[in-house]
Amino acid sequence: MSNRSAAPADPEMFLFRPEDTAGGERVTLSFRRTPTVLLTFAANRFTRAASRLYQRRFGIGAMDWRMLVMLAREPGSGVSHAGRTIGIDKGAVSRSLQRLAKRGLVEATDGPPNRPGWRLTDAGGDLHDRILDLAMTRQGRLLDGFSEDEIRAFNDYLQRFLSNLDRLKTEDASDEANPKVGEGT
Repeated sequence: MSNRSAAPADPEMFLFRPEDTAGGERVTLSFRRTPTVLLTFAANRFTRAASRLYQRRFGIGAMDWRMLVMLAREPGSGVSHAGRTIGIDKGAVSRSLQRLAKRGLVEATDGPPNRPGWRLTDAGGDLHDRILDLAMTRQGRLLDGFSEDEIRAFNDYLQRFLSNLDRLKTEDASDEANPKVGEGT
């Protein structure tokens, strides 16, 4: 990854201005030109569509599919590690693992007391493989019209975005630890 400069100097490119702001409309984010908005919309739509399809075909939602992928990649992962890796809060990870365990798709492994790791059962591994085939087909359709170079560039952009997000999260945590007192208080 290369060291890049900050965001474009002109933030106006990310804003939407209603034709007549005299009517009380506020300037706000553009739905078509703001990368964070577009990424959020794309992720939400993708997750919602995948969840509906996986629920209908396999009886699990997108969160449960993420956990099957996580445990296929890193058997023995605990709740905290899985949450950090996929960017989901520990409560959602724990609820997903409990759902999957009730269906016999995952099981707890030995770990520190009160902090088990988790692994796929044979049934969980089989379900993972079935869903993986469908997920790869869907991904192919989503990337239709992209060259391999464009896909590599897109992945690079997203990796940089995630790195920047990690830095922002650190900065936000620092801000929370050192709140600024508002004027006039």
